[in-house]
Parts: sequence; C-alpha cells; structure tokens
Amino acid sequence: MSWITEYVRPRIRTLLGRREVPENLWTQCPSCQAMIFHTDLEKGQKVCSGCGHHMRATAPERLRWTMDEGFTRIELPKAPTDPLKFRDSQRYTDRLKTARDTTHLDDAILVAHGTIGGQKAVVAVMAFEFMAGSMGAAVGEGLVAAARLAVLQDAPLVVFTASGGARMQEGAISLMQMPRSIISTRAVKEAGLPYIVVLTDPTTGGVTASFTMLGDIQIAEPGALIGFAGARVIEQTVREKLPEGFQRAEYLLEHGILDMVVKRPDMSSTLARLISLLRTKVQEAA
Repeated sequence: MSWITEYVRPRIRTLLGRREVPENLWTQCPSCQAMIFHTDLEKGQKVCSGCGHHMRATAPERLRWTMDEGFTRIELPKAPTDPLKFRDSQRYTDRLKTARDTTHLDDAILVAHGTIGGQKAVVAVMAFEFMAGSMGAAVGEGLVAAARLAVLQDAPLVVFTASGGARMQEGAISLMQMPRSIISTRAVKEAGLPYIVVLTDPTTGGVTASFTMLGDIQIAEPGALIGFAGARVIEQTVREKLPEGFQRAEYLLEHGILDMVVKRPDMSSTLARLISLLRTKVQEAA
C-alpha cells in the first residue's frame, strides 16, 4: 500500500465525515411496483399515489390517522404470558419477547379514547405487526376493556381488525376469546351505543368468525383480504374455481356482507359522520 492509501485517504475521510444514506427512503408499491418517497408515503397514509393500493399500516399509525389530537391510550389488563408452556421451534415466551422488542407493543391490540372529528369514541386497533395480529388472551382482555370503557364513557366503540386468526400457542384459551369478544361487543349494543367495525388487510380466521362481523356498520379498506379460511383451502374443499376477487373487500360489498368500502384518507371523516348520525338516531328514539 502507498502512503496515500494508508494515511492521506483516511485523514480526508475523517475531516469530511461519511454521509450515511438511509436505506428506507423509498418504498416500492407491491401492486404497481412504483417507487414512493418515504415522506410522500407518510403524507398519503401509506396509500400509493399511483394506483391507490392500501399498504399495511401499524396500530399506532391507525390511531394517529383516525383520532383527533389529544387521544389517550389506556393500559390494558395483563394476561398470562405462557399458559400452556408451549414450545415448537422456539419457546412461546421467546416469540413474545421478539415481537415486543420489534414492535414496542405489549401485544396485538391497542385501545384509546378521545374524539374522531369532534365525536367522542373508544377505538381498539389490532396490530398485524405483532405475531400476525393473532388473537390470544391479551387481545381478548383488550377487547373486553375497550367495550367496558365505551359503556362507562357513553361512547361508541370502533374496532379496526387485522389478524391471521387465533393464536396457536394458546390453543383453546385463544379460542375462548371468540365468545368473550362477542359478549363484550353485545354489551356495547345493549347500552344503546354504536359499534362500528373497520376491516383492514388481512382479517381472517377466528377474528372474522367472532366480533368482526357483528358491527352495526361494517366498513373495509379497498382491497382488504377478508375471510375465514384461505381461498386455496376453500377451492380444495368445494372443488371449484373461486370467482375473481373472492374474499376481497369489493367482492364482499357487492354481495352484501359489507356496508361500505372507504379509502384510508377518508376514514376519519366517514367515522365521525357515522357516529354523529347514529348518536342522533339513538337520542331521538330515547
């Protein structure tokens, strides 16, 4: 090596400094493959400006986009960490720790209270980023807490769903959250309060088979995958080719399973309008 390589070049680098370029400045749309600058993606709430594809969002992002400033997240009841002492390729406790370290969430649900467009509301958001949004005891406890808070505050309950279904590491305990969540949302309705469900991509499994399909109003984001079993499993069972777009939000809207499909930037204003209409109806009936 020459003295230039050994001495001069390192000195120049030290004086000038190295400018690191972040790797996440651009995101490629999974639908149209367009490259979107990260600030534009954030401003557009993770909706592709070219084709309108709705990318998956985190639970904190949904709360921030949906609720007015000043909302408050509540601390949720603690559930048993590993009731079945489950282990496959990893211990369940290790999987939970990894998910918590990665997402900075305690489990696959967040609950907050505040206002949406000036309308009082309690909002529960499922976090697909936490173990695919699977429903275990902690999610069940979160939904129960959200329903109780809605009744206590005389506020509508809005639930954003995103899940791969029940959490296999909790077995029957996870399945028991299906009737628990149904009973909880029923209590909201019996109190004369609106219960609105927003289905996001994906909403599948036991979550779909329980509280998700019981809303007074069912909303979905464009293109959201919604169903119980996967399309391939259904095709193998019925031995028929499924229709184009089967289990997508637009198909379900066309067949009367959903009330509306709403674009993400319009979601907050739509929820505020619906809450206002529903509360006015209830007050007039009283």
